[in-house]
Amino acid sequence: MENLKTLVNKLPKLKTEIGKVIVGQSQVIDEILISFLAGGHCLLEGVPGLAKTLMVKTLADALDMQFKRLQFTPDLMPGDIIGTEILEEDHETGKKFFKFNKGPLFANIVLADEINRTPPKTQAALLEAMQEYKVTYAGVNYDLDKPFLIIATQNPIEQSGTYPLPEAQLDRFLLFIKLYYPSESEELEVLKSTTTDRKVNIENVFSAAEILELQNLTRQVHIDDALIEKVNALVRNTRPQTSTSEYVKKWCEWGAGPRAGQALILCSKARAILQGRFAVIPEDIETLAFPVLRHRISLNFRAEAEGISTDDVVKMLIK
Repeated sequence: MENLKTLVNKLPKLKTEIGKVIVGQSQVIDEILISFLAGGHCLLEGVPGLAKTLMVKTLADALDMQFKRLQFTPDLMPGDIIGTEILEEDHETGKKFFKFNKGPLFANIVLADEINRTPPKTQAALLEAMQEYKVTYAGVNYDLDKPFLIIATQNPIEQSGTYPLPEAQLDRFLLFIKLYYPSESEELEVLKSTTTDRKVNIENVFSAAEILELQNLTRQVHIDDALIEKVNALVRNTRPQTSTSEYVKKWCEWGAGPRAGQALILCSKARAILQGRFAVIPEDIETLAFPVLRHRISLNFRAEAEGISTDDVVKMLIK
């Protein structure tokens, strides 16, 4: 137990190391770490130039883990990310054989940059990896290294030549994290710190084994039955068919499934760990309801025409 407390006490240092490179965006960094501790994947959405790629690369630098970046393009094929078989020859016997050459998906942290720029066939290649932590090629299963985290990014404004993620794949992302422009003081700090020859040294804070220990500890965090009932009521109220909210019935086409409740509980436990607590409090649930539910609620045409967002729905339900 003492060892686990030591690991938890190192989490602020991890945030400090990331903060050496990334100015501000503390909530986004927290949500990425929460996703990692909860053992899930996250989707980052923000306009170009908000350091999404740099943020993920810095996280990987602060962790002693393998990092790979995948730039998704319209011509990317499933084999480009999973891997493919190559024909090799045994020099002693002269016999030829096929050997599986692992693709960039075989890493601890995988950045799937601009995931909505690639066709559904390639997007679907990620599904098995995200859910089963393995890939299948030519009928053979290949296990992925653990811990395994996919952080996908998408651009919300440039929609020409994009393939929106289907609902089934969106639901596989534990959190949907939105990045916004920095404040004036943060942007000024970015300009000062990135236009000089200053070099930053990022220290490794955690190993892969330590992250796995923290992921296991996250599931052991206490949550009161009353809070589980609160999560259940919140998720069920997103569904217009069963909701007690007239707001939901008016604006929503369909709501979140049971996976949303599981995600909210796990992420609340992870937030507690990140803050050095071993019990979930109501604030954890209310804070994480937005990134957990915003991609699991579908609005009707009327809501979109009126400019209603899924965050508006979550805010109303929390009230």
